[in-house]
Amino acid sequence: MPHQARTGLLQEDPLSTPRPQRFTDRRVVVTGAAGGLGRVVAELFRTEGARVVATDVVATDGVVACDLADDTARDAFVDGVLVELGGLDVLCNVAGIQQFAELGRLTPGGLRKHFDVNALAPLMLTQAFAEALVASAGNVVSVASISAVMGQPYNAQYCASKAALLLGMRALAVELGTRGVRVNCVSPGGIATPMIDAAAAGLPAEVNWDLIAKSQSVIPGFMPPEDVAEALLYLASDVARSVTGANLVVDRGVVW
Repeated sequence: MPHQARTGLLQEDPLSTPRPQRFTDRRVVVTGAAGGLGRVVAELFRTEGARVVATDVVATDGVVACDLADDTARDAFVDGVLVELGGLDVLCNVAGIQQFAELGRLTPGGLRKHFDVNALAPLMLTQAFAEALVASAGNVVSVASISAVMGQPYNAQYCASKAALLLGMRALAVELGTRGVRVNCVSPGGIATPMIDAAAAGLPAEVNWDLIAKSQSVIPGFMPPEDVAEALLYLASDVARSVTGANLVVDRGVVW
C-alpha cells in the first residue's frame, strides 16, 4: 500500500546510547504516550532524568488513562499531575488523531472530534497548567503538522484542526512570553507509526494515492519517530531558552 512506512535512512537507537541529562528532576507531562511518537518522547525525557507523567486514552505500562477531549477527565488529570509532581516544567502535547475522509464522507462529529483532540485539548491543558509553568519558568511544546500549512487531499479535518493548534499556540507564545513561559510547536511530516495505517482506514480502495503522493518529501520514506522526538526535546531544553513562538518543521523536505 502506498502509505506504508519506510524510514529510508539508517540510524542509531537514541535510547541505546548515553544521553545528556538535560532534564534532571524536571517535571514533565507527555500526552499521547501509549505508542508512536508520544511513547518515544516520554522515554527520552525519562532517560534524560525527568519525572514524567505520561497519558493516553488507554492505560499502559507507565501511562495513565485520560480522554483529554472530556472536560471533566482532563481537569481531574491536571489536578492529579499537580499533586503528584508538585508543579510542572514542561507540557508536551503529542496526542492527536487523524482520519482521512473524502469531502462527501465528512461528518460534524468527525470534525468536532479532530478539533477536540488536536486543538482544544492542548490549548485547555496549557490554560490549566499555566500558573504552574509561570512558577517554574517552564515551557510548552506541541506537535502540530505540515498539514497545518499545506492543503492535502482527503485530510481537511486534520489540516484544519492542526492549523488551529499552530496559530493558537503562537498566540499563547505572545501572551505567556511576558510571564516567562516559552511556547513552541514541532510540525512533522510523515512519521512511521501505526497512526498512518489508522488514518487511511477510512478511505475507499479506489482512492487516488497519486494525489496524496504529491506531498512526498525530498528524502524518501517516512521518518522514524525518534527524529521528531529529538526536535521536541530540543525545544523543551534550556538550549532553546531564546526560542518561543517557533514552528520547527521536521519533514524531510516537504515544506521548503
